[in-house]
Amino acid sequence: MNITTVSTKTKNINKQLIVIIKPNGYFEIDWQETNEIINQKHNDALKKLYSQFYINEFDTLLLLGLSEKRINFSESLKFLKSISNIFVKRLLQRADLEFVRDRIKLQIKEEDIVSILLKAPYIIGIENLNNDWIKKIWKELNISFCKMIKNYNGSVENFIISINPNIHLVGRIFFHLVENDINSNLPFTFLATYSAYISEDGNEKYLPLENALTEYKYDDIKLNELIEPLKIISKKSSLMFDMLETKEIFLKTDLDESSAYTFLKEIPLYEDAGIVCRIPKWWKNNSNSLKLSLTIGNNNISRVSLSSLVDFDASLYLGEDKLSSIELKNLLLEAEGLTFIKGKWVEVNHKKLNETLKAYENANKIIHNNTSNMSMLSALRFQLDAKKELDIIESDCYVEVSNGEWINSVLLKLTHPDSIENIDSGINFNGTLRPYQKKGLNWLYFMKNLGLGACLADDMGLGKTIQVIAFLNYIKDIQKEKALIVLPVSLIGNWTNELDKFAPKLKYTVLHPSENKNIKNSINIYNQDYDIYITSYGMLNKFEWINTVLWNTIILDEAQAIKNPTTQRTRAVKKINANYRVVMTGTPIENKLTDLWSIFDFLNKGLLGTTKEFLKFISKFENSDDNYSNLKKVISPFVLRRLKTDKSIILDLPDKIEMKTYSNLSKKQTVLYNNLVEDLKKQIENSKVGIQRKGIVLSSIIKFKQICNHPDQYLSQNTYLEEDSGKFERLRAICENIYEKRERVIVFTQFKEITNPLKIFLESIFKHKGLVIHGGTPIKKRQEFVEKFQTHEYVPFIVLSLKAGGIGLNLTAANHVIHFDRWWNPSVENQATDRAFRIGQRKNVIVHKFITKGTIEEKIDLMIEDKTKLSEEIISNNKTNIITKMNNKELIELFTFTP
Repeated sequence: MNITTVSTKTKNINKQLIVIIKPNGYFEIDWQETNEIINQKHNDALKKLYSQFYINEFDTLLLLGLSEKRINFSESLKFLKSISNIFVKRLLQRADLEFVRDRIKLQIKEEDIVSILLKAPYIIGIENLNNDWIKKIWKELNISFCKMIKNYNGSVENFIISINPNIHLVGRIFFHLVENDINSNLPFTFLATYSAYISEDGNEKYLPLENALTEYKYDDIKLNELIEPLKIISKKSSLMFDMLETKEIFLKTDLDESSAYTFLKEIPLYEDAGIVCRIPKWWKNNSNSLKLSLTIGNNNISRVSLSSLVDFDASLYLGEDKLSSIELKNLLLEAEGLTFIKGKWVEVNHKKLNETLKAYENANKIIHNNTSNMSMLSALRFQLDAKKELDIIESDCYVEVSNGEWINSVLLKLTHPDSIENIDSGINFNGTLRPYQKKGLNWLYFMKNLGLGACLADDMGLGKTIQVIAFLNYIKDIQKEKALIVLPVSLIGNWTNELDKFAPKLKYTVLHPSENKNIKNSINIYNQDYDIYITSYGMLNKFEWINTVLWNTIILDEAQAIKNPTTQRTRAVKKINANYRVVMTGTPIENKLTDLWSIFDFLNKGLLGTTKEFLKFISKFENSDDNYSNLKKVISPFVLRRLKTDKSIILDLPDKIEMKTYSNLSKKQTVLYNNLVEDLKKQIENSKVGIQRKGIVLSSIIKFKQICNHPDQYLSQNTYLEEDSGKFERLRAICENIYEKRERVIVFTQFKEITNPLKIFLESIFKHKGLVIHGGTPIKKRQEFVEKFQTHEYVPFIVLSLKAGGIGLNLTAANHVIHFDRWWNPSVENQATDRAFRIGQRKNVIVHKFITKGTIEEKIDLMIEDKTKLSEEIISNNKTNIITKMNNKELIELFTFTP
């Protein structure tokens, strides 16, 4: 793979390795531009690591977990490495590892799965991250270890040391600390054991450590090998030094609270030396710890918004037992260590106790100031960063925020649309929603009633537009409202077509000169009888009156347009006033946390704080286990994201999703197109009926298609500026979505001359090299390209001329097909599509058929859709050709550009 970008503008920008989570336990490694400074040494190391991942990703991941590399990793790569670190830690804790070697089957613990999910950052493909994915990674790491150790002649310990000399296998000694009966003289008992031998079935036999004195009575070397870890820790632990000196380490020994507390605090020291510690669960899982519990939203309010008031309660708990502030202050009178209270052993740590008391007092001040109520926004902010809200940022105290019964019921519906009451699509809706789309419609309406901003983030191809149109159509039936839709210019044609098709009673106007040249910058437009106003991001600053009115609903399509909070476009969008805000995006919104902040600053302002507050908050993520979890918990109710890979979705989908993608002519294209129409008029009026006239018509069709593709193709120029072609703009929008998920696409064209310009353009989007196959590509070379495209290495696209790529190729690595220009013969197009959609394809294939609005492309597409002439080819060289049989008036109507 070429890891340098095609664009010279970005050539010198630093790159970082990132991880993309794929379904079913797979992942990909790729490069992404970063603003971080990466020195040459680190850059070389990353390049080497990248190559190793593509040789064998799981072997490389295992070695990464064993190593202590301090390369400047991205958050996503740190996360992937952390999974391997946990695997290695559990592996090294197996005392029988040397015995079982390549036969080991290491089962992942539930606590490890929970820990991994909590630590997961916002990463591309995070929606694919679940228990099954983690178990699959774990299994593959197990397989890699077994393979490596099977091929290694030495001991497991030597194998580990050869990779990282600072790692040691777990020793044969185990420490046990247990609680004594309440009536015992001393509350705890300590016992050291050792694994004496392993039976033939692999089971270990454990004996008290004092037995080793007898077993190795005449073998000082073996005894010293066994107790070597004890000598190591005795240099750092006075407790263990004394026990070793007095030989108490070999006996069952009762401990007082102080010694037991010292032992518990020193467990990390013992484990580093390879000693396994078996201790009471209450210390291990902090179940007896002191915590401040905040419960928000038990009251039932009639209408929700971010300003709605919900009740708020603060309580102190010791484990599961409620504690009063007086009892907490009494605890502070105890000496530090362990104390027995309310039937359980509890740690008395004065610093933590004081911090918890301060947090409790601060919480009560908030309750008092808000007369026991706080806004929903504040409630959600508490979930995000309770310590900040309580002014105890640097505190070690544990704060638990839970939702009350009422707010839980609301959030449950938001995150589980199945439970939301059904609504219909409104009168005269010309379409049938799939089951998951109906749930999306219900969710959008439910969010509107709650007064909360909604992010519809369904995967590309799942029909976000039709869900929003159904929602707007339903609203029209129940009340008069005005909605503003803001989108990229290239999507205007798509929206107007979908509105005309599915909701013809919705009255709309387009606030853009490409569709409405006579549009005036006047608030009077708002007072006209329109339900929907459609405009582009670029036009917002030109129509200032848009900011002076209150819209019932504002909808942003391709909302990644406002991910950068500092752009003029983003600032313009955020000036608009609306009661209900919806954003639509088919790409994950979580690639960069600052992007996430910008979108939510539009949707639900204040939820994630200011930019400065948010940046400070996320700066703590690297060393925290639960901050990502808190962020996800706060954000998830506002995001509805379904995937084509979801088991609940895939049954609703056809294997092949076909969609028409509309683009508009650019100014340059419009001039050329209209000039060609005038030339055609003159030619056919002066031509005779027969071969000459037919030749003129067929050659003109080719020219019109070339103009619709790009003016430079028609003019035989080689600049191919994106802004000169509506199709190039649409191609970028679609392919940026595909690139976000690191999926692959086949682009078909019938013209060989545009294949290379398309390749150059696509490489600027995908930042990777792509492939081209056309009629001039040798057969042997074609097969090489196909094999390269199908391999594990990321080759994002292949451009095919329709005839060269239409048959004989197997390209199932792609799950997107784009027909950049139309063949106008459904069987030929379907045959080409089947290069991706065939046996071996495990994914749903999305087919985009490009159509330029108002041109011959749209008109012939309508002829095909009429199904009246499908028995004949629309374009062919035979005598039954339909278009060439048209009279002059019909021909001119067919070719004339109709905006």
